[in-house]
Amino acid sequence: MPTQPRFFYGWIIAAVCVLVYFFTNGMTIFVPQYLFPRFMEDFGADAGQVSITATISFLGTAVMAPFVGWLIDRVGVIRVIRTGLLFLAVCFCLYPFAADLNQLYLLHVGFAAGLVLCGLMPNVVLLSQWFVRYRGAAVGLLTSASSVAGAVMPLAIAPLVLNPDYGWRWGFGALAAAFITFGLLPGLLVLRASPAELGQQPDGRPAPAAGESARDTDSGVEFVTALRSVTLWALAVSSACLWFSISAINSQATIFFEQDAGLSAANATFLYSTIFWFGIAGKFLFGALSDRMRKQRVMLIAAVLLFAGSLLVFAPGAEGWQLTQNITQLIIFAVVFGLGYGGSFTMIQLVCVECFGQRALGKLLGIIIFVDSLGGALGIALSGQLKAGTGSYLVPFAAVAVVAFVAIISALLIRPLQPAKTA
Repeated sequence: MPTQPRFFYGWIIAAVCVLVYFFTNGMTIFVPQYLFPRFMEDFGADAGQVSITATISFLGTAVMAPFVGWLIDRVGVIRVIRTGLLFLAVCFCLYPFAADLNQLYLLHVGFAAGLVLCGLMPNVVLLSQWFVRYRGAAVGLLTSASSVAGAVMPLAIAPLVLNPDYGWRWGFGALAAAFITFGLLPGLLVLRASPAELGQQPDGRPAPAAGESARDTDSGVEFVTALRSVTLWALAVSSACLWFSISAINSQATIFFEQDAGLSAANATFLYSTIFWFGIAGKFLFGALSDRMRKQRVMLIAAVLLFAGSLLVFAPGAEGWQLTQNITQLIIFAVVFGLGYGGSFTMIQLVCVECFGQRALGKLLGIIIFVDSLGGALGIALSGQLKAGTGSYLVPFAAVAVVAFVAIISALLIRPLQPAKTA
């Protein structure tokens, strides 16, 4: 057997996964949502029309996720990730040249394909092969990358986007160049499928603990058994409701801050980024907490926090409840909702691994992502259309609070299944 190196290559894998996910999630979801007000100005569209872009991304991800989950189990996760990276590189380079909304819609179909091929699902599968004891922290680190993207990318390109001499096209083009350098190339050159390829063990241990290899790489719940369980569908419904709430708020937040709350574009950008800064904290906090507590319980806590945050956009008025314009309350909303968003995002994946093991992880994550992507698509489409129809975010944000409460109820039904060990 090869001599065990002192340095665990898994940390390099984790760093590259974080970089890849930073760009894939940030540029396919959060940056376009941040640019919604600019799309409305450039293309003469309303909130409902520009929201279709993100809806297409989520619907496309939902449709393709089960197939990609099967593909991961069939051809290997590394090939899948590399294909997605190449696909996104083409789409990102074309995005700044879109002449109308129809061309943006078409590119978001490409975004969906790239996102499901090299986004959350394959990266979670890859990290789960490299980490066992520190899986919660590793996945928490991974999922924090999307919040870092949501926090950093809008601020980074704002000088270009808000400058009339440049605009959103130059801003997105700058990000495309960064993706090729720091996302595409490391993803193609550095990633490896498992520690065994380098003569290492998960977590960098000198040798596997008794029974650990079988438990973590060869066992788990059979696919058919998982399909028949209440746990799978309770997790799917809960994650769909969480993603409905997260996507509805995140997709409409910039428009809400500028048009309903009366903030300047610069202040709206800052507050939008604040949601993601605290999303980062939530992902680290709940990811680390899940290594010390039952993951189902941690997911429930995160869902409760998300629900509480969704209520903070409301304030009592002379004619009943209305949307707040109080800047202090909006900051508190951004903090609490961000923490709940970050924790919920992280725990969905970890609960799936904890409940079902790795035997059919790719296919099961494909189902979960199919259902929660439908929830995300519905949240974006419904909130955008209700805003366009009613002229206010009062009704759509009330729907967010109701759906977030349903997520809590569903999370209470999740129970781990007993893995079937191989001989």
